[in-house]
Amino acid sequence: MSQREETVVPILYDPLEAGGDSQNESAQPLGPYDEAVREGEELRARPRTAAGRIQIIKQHQKGRMTVWERIDALKDAADDPILLYQNWGKNLDGASIVTGIIKINGRDVAFYGHDFTVRAGSMDATNGRKLANLIYLAGERGIPLVGMNDSAGAYVPAGIGGLDGYAEAFTALRKINGVVPSVMCMFGYNAGGGAYLPRQGSFMIQPKDTFFGLTGPGVVKSVLGEDVTPDELGGPGVHGQSGVVDLTVDDEIGALRTARRLLSYIPSNNHEMAPFQATSDPIDRPTNEIATLLRKAFNSPTGFNTPFDVSLIIQQVCDHGDFFEVQPQRAKNAITAFGRIGGNVVGFVANNSAYASGQIDIDAAYKIARFVRFCNLYNIPVIFFEDTTGFLPGTDQERRGIVQAGRAMLDAIIDIRTPRLLCIIRNAFGGAYAAFNCYATGADHVIALPTTRVAVMGPAGKDFVYKDELRAVRAEAKKRLSLRLAELGDAGELNAETKAEAEREIAEWLKQEEAKFNLRYEKELMNPKEALSLGSISEIVQPEQLRASLARSLQFYLRHYVPGPMTGVQREFH
Repeated sequence: MSQREETVVPILYDPLEAGGDSQNESAQPLGPYDEAVREGEELRARPRTAAGRIQIIKQHQKGRMTVWERIDALKDAADDPILLYQNWGKNLDGASIVTGIIKINGRDVAFYGHDFTVRAGSMDATNGRKLANLIYLAGERGIPLVGMNDSAGAYVPAGIGGLDGYAEAFTALRKINGVVPSVMCMFGYNAGGGAYLPRQGSFMIQPKDTFFGLTGPGVVKSVLGEDVTPDELGGPGVHGQSGVVDLTVDDEIGALRTARRLLSYIPSNNHEMAPFQATSDPIDRPTNEIATLLRKAFNSPTGFNTPFDVSLIIQQVCDHGDFFEVQPQRAKNAITAFGRIGGNVVGFVANNSAYASGQIDIDAAYKIARFVRFCNLYNIPVIFFEDTTGFLPGTDQERRGIVQAGRAMLDAIIDIRTPRLLCIIRNAFGGAYAAFNCYATGADHVIALPTTRVAVMGPAGKDFVYKDELRAVRAEAKKRLSLRLAELGDAGELNAETKAEAEREIAEWLKQEEAKFNLRYEKELMNPKEALSLGSISEIVQPEQLRASLARSLQFYLRHYVPGPMTGVQREFH
């Protein structure tokens, strides 16, 4: 061995074990690099640990999850969130809200969540700017936004900074509206800005035992002297009925899972189609159950006046019977829902005769208008199922503005640029027919079931069509009554009781005669024949073939549709 050669001695111990050289190393003073690494690790851990165990326990005792638990439930299991804007000032500036990117069903989604364990999730100028930055990022990158709202509102010690923070977030969310969709989950107790901000989103989901509103019960008590609970003032029952909330659920997990499911039906932005989902359900599957439903309904003693739940028809035409109803608690006389036909997402709008005869009232009109507007913005085709006797009449509706509500619905339907189909199931009368996606308002394809009854008016129209004949019958009824009373008088049998009996007999005769005109009117005018001859309907489709017919038409129009944002003149909307 030369003098320059050295003997290599193998290491016989693990330097990472306690007692090894690492022990000696740790005993040495930390250098600048080690200090930086330690502080960096503390900063990385700070968002999840800053609240402390006590605050987390308090959150759990209220039946609420922490923001980090909500994030874990919302995201794909194998995904780790990318956290953005982890700003922590000396007064916890910006610390009470978490922002970042996660994957949901494999798709990038921006999210924010108020951290109620840190300063009650309140808003200051810093985290208002932080939230606005995230919202703008979602709009610029074309990804959906999910909000998990659980905030006490503006941070009072921050002064006007909290209000500025909200204003920045308001502005950002408004500017991405119609560019990317957003889903807002309501947790805990939110008031003021904490209620306004999420309602700017596309959809709102509210679990039980939560509150949001303009003000809380305490303010209502002090200003108006009314005793009201938070649930009565701003719970899911209230907001679900008013339409402020689109979906109500039992708990926080239900809200997060519902958000995930809702996102599976909507596109990432206004340049794309909604996610296609391959299906094993044949598009030409016979819908025999629809024929069974209509047969039982219309062959019943009440005939064509028999109500039925149109959701059964929607179920039958959708892939594997799966659809997602929006605003199910509000205006049940109309159904708005997402579903798929042949893997393609479709928005369904249907009159539901199981409630209020399917008539269109103020709430139904606004419910339809808002849903149709969303589908139009985000390249979702719409299928209408019509079965309505018209707009709901009455002083209450007129005083509340049924004309304005009907106009909002009509405007939204006229403006649809996506593929749009109409299937008339039964009744399509008057202005409701004219406003409900007929060819004249821009429908691409109109079909009708054999049970269709299209007319200017319902059965009351017989008074105009057969006016002279009905006048003669009614005159005959008066003549018969006079003769009958004269006979009773000549026989000395005329008294109050016999007179009433004679009037009942003649009234029953007149009712039977008028019923004949009702049947004649239905046979001659309340059917699809005239509409078919004029081209107002393209074809009659048998109930068993409804899914196949809709699927073929939908696929044709989608093949010739190019998704993109709305362009051209923006009309005045309600």
